[in-house]
Amino acid sequence: MSKQVPIAEGLFTWPAARPALLASRCRHCGIASFPAAESCMACSGQDVAIEELPGRGTLWTWTIQQFMPKTPYKSNETAQTVRPYGVGYVELPGGLRVEGRLTENDPQKLHIGMPMEVVFEPYRTEDNGDEVISFFFKPVN
Repeated sequence: MSKQVPIAEGLFTWPAARPALLASRCRHCGIASFPAAESCMACSGQDVAIEELPGRGTLWTWTIQQFMPKTPYKSNETAQTVRPYGVGYVELPGGLRVEGRLTENDPQKLHIGMPMEVVFEPYRTEDNGDEVISFFFKPVN
């Protein structure tokens, strides 16, 4: 029986009625990191708390990738079937910028500063039939 599984454990809440990205926040200096880490990237403090990130932000920068990524990238695509896709950084409230794949790949429909929301969708299917779920950023209409 196939199931839905997250692309990586601890990256976001899953399964959940309202999935959210997970970050770590240093209890000493207050800096947040995504993905969550066991220590602070700013002060090296070991006292961090895991928190859910807001689901909306603004597109900080972006590009369109038109080639197959190198290993360890794993998808159901091949060099012949890969389609161009957007990649960008979305700035969330509080200033944390998260890199992710975009649902939009038309450069005419993307602009810096546009509102974006995080969505959780199937990314690939494993040989055993499991759907791998990842996060993407989608323009807010």
